[in-house]
Amino acid sequence: MDAVVIAAGTPKPEEALYSYTQGKPKALLDLCGKSMIQWVLDALEGAETVDQVVIVGLPADCGATSSKVTAFVKDHGSMLENVRAGVRKVLELAPQARQILLVSSDIPTIKAEMVNWVVNTCQQTDLDLYYHLVTRQVMEARFPGSMRSYTRLKDVEVCGGDLNVIRAMTVTSNDELWDRIVSARKSAFRQAALLGFDTLILLLFRAVTLEEAIKRVSKRLNMTGQAILSPYAEIGMDVDKPHQLELVRADLSRRASE
Repeated sequence: MDAVVIAAGTPKPEEALYSYTQGKPKALLDLCGKSMIQWVLDALEGAETVDQVVIVGLPADCGATSSKVTAFVKDHGSMLENVRAGVRKVLELAPQARQILLVSSDIPTIKAEMVNWVVNTCQQTDLDLYYHLVTRQVMEARFPGSMRSYTRLKDVEVCGGDLNVIRAMTVTSNDELWDRIVSARKSAFRQAALLGFDTLILLLFRAVTLEEAIKRVSKRLNMTGQAILSPYAEIGMDVDKPHQLELVRADLSRRASE
């Protein structure tokens, strides 16, 4: 499976990580002698389920290296547009690609075996989207003090993962759907209209299970999808705040000394 690594994003002066990045991309933050994205690329490099890798949001001379990296794509301004640009580049290089692994550059604690687990799990069926989630119990057992934000449903508390799989044609063939998703990105009203007010109300009142929520959203968006509970907290341990950065640095330092 080919992978798209989303590495766009430079913290602004008013944002929490600016004192660490000082105007440089977050993906290039140093973590124990490697950039954040390099830890991610090393995991993809070691995963036999990953073929080629496209990086979105960084220039080719950024210092990120892997034998699997075949292209760098410029930042297109938003997460969704960067995903679309990355998928299109993959299809330009490999027109036969069906499913694509979407990877955030800020989950540096992932390992090759976790990447393999995600790809192998998703290849058991043929859906439009596979979204990985981590329960509060799994996250807090592995990274106590991470202070993730959780969504409370009727049957479980979860946070989103940053290692997911999407069908390539879902991104490239339905411009109307993607335009609606992009236009709703910063409007709570448009998001509610997109998902359906009934679904939104049920989510707010924690009146649906995870499976019910996925079914409702998939039907509303006219997509087939599956939410997968990951046994690996690392998939959801992204770096957004200074305390998360320090937590991850300490974790990687312990790994390096083993």
